[in-house]
Amino acid sequence: MSCVLTLSSLPLFPLGTVLFPGGVLPLRIFEVRYLDMIGKCHKAGAPFGVVSLTQGNEVRQPDRTEAFAKVGTLATISEFDTPQPGLMVIRAHGEQRFRITSSDQLRHGLWVADVQRLDADMDVAVPADLQPTADALGRLIQALQQKAGGAAQVPVNSPFRLDDCGWVANRWCELLPLPVQLRQRLMELDNPLVRLELVSDVLARTGIAS
Repeated sequence: MSCVLTLSSLPLFPLGTVLFPGGVLPLRIFEVRYLDMIGKCHKAGAPFGVVSLTQGNEVRQPDRTEAFAKVGTLATISEFDTPQPGLMVIRAHGEQRFRITSSDQLRHGLWVADVQRLDADMDVAVPADLQPTADALGRLIQALQQKAGGAAQVPVNSPFRLDDCGWVANRWCELLPLPVQLRQRLMELDNPLVRLELVSDVLARTGIAS
């Protein structure tokens, strides 16, 4: 039985997307509430939480209330740049999922939350009937590398774990044009094999993995 790991006052970054464990998240940051937060996280080497918006916009609007999903993903900053005053360009990496137990919006608009970390996906080998899904992902990554002219520009972090259900499912969830609500539901699934089966169904309907 795993112990429950909690984080208090985790700064949140509500976005119109879903970050998966192992995923890549490039961000251009210009809002004051996030410039300060990201600067502090970078300096301290601390994570922040990415949650998908269910109401409101990424850029704060006084007349719109923000609401977000209760399950998100920890993000750690892997690249950090300030090309001009009032602008940060970062690349973050998805780590462990978490569930929000309580949240509060501070006076200047930043959300913070107390969270419980969720267990990482179990390592589950890709079964034979789902191998075409993994093979198609391998071909797509290779094509993206050739198009980008370098691994650094590919929206998938190595090592490429094409033999693992959770890793393959997560990368497809990021690369496919899925509705945010569906991505969120897939991210929240505890069983990586079921997640990959559902992704394979989507691919079969589109004819990608055949």
